[in-house]
Amino acid sequence: MTRRAPGPHAIVFVALTVLLDIMGFGIIMPVLPRLLVELTGKSLSHAAIDGGWLLFVYAVTQFLCAPILGNLSDRFGRRVVLLFSVGALGVDYLVMGFAPALAWLFVGRTIAGMAGASFTPAYAYVADITPPEKRAQSFGVVSAAFGIGFIIGPAIGGLLGGLGPRAPFFVAAGISLTNWIYGFFVLPESLAPEKRRPFQWRRANPVGTLMQMRRHPVVLGVLGGLFLWLVGNQVMPSTWAFYTKLRFGWSEATIGASLALAGIVMATSQATLLRFLVPRLGERRTALTGIAIATIGNLGYATATAGWMMFAWLGTWFFGSMVMPSSNAYLSHRISPDAQGELQGAVASLFSFGAILGPPLMTQLFGRFSSPAAPVHFPGAAFAAAALLTGSAGLLYWVVTREPAAEMVAVEAAPSLSPPPGAS
Repeated sequence: MTRRAPGPHAIVFVALTVLLDIMGFGIIMPVLPRLLVELTGKSLSHAAIDGGWLLFVYAVTQFLCAPILGNLSDRFGRRVVLLFSVGALGVDYLVMGFAPALAWLFVGRTIAGMAGASFTPAYAYVADITPPEKRAQSFGVVSAAFGIGFIIGPAIGGLLGGLGPRAPFFVAAGISLTNWIYGFFVLPESLAPEKRRPFQWRRANPVGTLMQMRRHPVVLGVLGGLFLWLVGNQVMPSTWAFYTKLRFGWSEATIGASLALAGIVMATSQATLLRFLVPRLGERRTALTGIAIATIGNLGYATATAGWMMFAWLGTWFFGSMVMPSSNAYLSHRISPDAQGELQGAVASLFSFGAILGPPLMTQLFGRFSSPAAPVHFPGAAFAAAALLTGSAGLLYWVVTREPAAEMVAVEAAPSLSPPPGAS
């Protein structure tokens, strides 16, 4: 039987899959505080701690499953793994929408973490079907889906929240299952049987790539700074909705609009300001500038006394959103061309580690310092901690890259201005 060649619908389906993964995460953020309060009967401060553990479970599952799904796609083909991920995501939203108790939300987030790791086979599919000279363009289509998903997900969630805290889950389930049906009919297999390899657990290891970076001290130091940066940045997805609802009484629609605005600011910066500043400042100084300004922004969130100030401080992300792309480019010049994939794997692993550690830390700080029983009432404690982490990241980054030798070890390698999946 002749294998059907992938057509234009295939890349559309892959981009939609990535879009729905990111959109699905954002669509529940505005309504999660109300749903947790409804299910647990706890105060908003205590419900925020449960929200942090939900994000923790999601991140751990995704961290473990991303290399597994990638290796399974090498063994059984991309199509079956991608369709599994899309279908599992739809089931997850149904589970969370009907959840009668908090435990069911944890089941749903576990399923979502497994399905959300679909970016691994998705990128492999794009590499399979695209010739080398057009691969960057195809990857750009898929990468754009990340930014679009982060913009429209919270906005949709905020609007649907007016129908109740469960409505966004049912809409997300319908979109995901419709996409599964679409993919079932339009998505052919991209990996020929003769190109597949046996599945090996020792290769499905999310930590191995980080160990290889020990051979490059400057790279390892920058990665350490980025890790602190990524942990600090978990403050927004984990506490923004709780903080603004408690501190300023924001509605789900306002929370969704603010998160959508954050996505617009980031996407606009990466499309315009990044191209202007990097040629003039260089990758190192662009990243350090972004870290410094974002640190000031976190302090602004922590001490804001009115809701409009939160919107105003979002402007700092015009610069903060440049940190990951410019750092990726800086690092790519210091790794040989045959290890670029390994480098990106290390950056993606750091992002996963940050997503595992950050939410419990930030939600615990918010929950404890916003509680009426807190020794010091300071709801912005999580954002103050984020400022400390990002400021420390900038200091470490500056120290390890300040020597001239750090600038002279570059090797010829094409710079990559694309952040890892889910990074800002």
